[in-house]
Amino acid sequence: MNQYQQLAVALERLESSMRAGDLWRQERPPEEAFKSAEPFCIDTMTLPQWLRFVFCARLRESIEHGSALPQQSQVAPAAELQLQGLSTGRRVPVLESLHDIDHVLNTGYLREQASS
Repeated sequence: MNQYQQLAVALERLESSMRAGDLWRQERPPEEAFKSAEPFCIDTMTLPQWLRFVFCARLRESIEHGSALPQQSQVAPAAELQLQGLSTGRRVPVLESLHDIDHVLNTGYLREQASS
């Protein structure tokens, strides 16, 4: 699989983990919220909103158009701080998916998955 395909797989995992943790169903922020200059739009959106409406949307658009992908990503560490209040069952799958996305963007490959 190429980097775009691996990223698509990782994004599907993120969406699935957010759906399972009831984090995907977010109200779309108003248009002005997207104009934030802060990292992760932290001043205008919740992290789940940013993940769904900015992060996933932009990466999917890049995949669809074959556009350049970010060369570096450190979303998982920021999410670890922002999602601390969630239960382990809701938080861990999302963080694992974000670590996968970071890894694909940073290295071009999905991380090796631990065998179950």
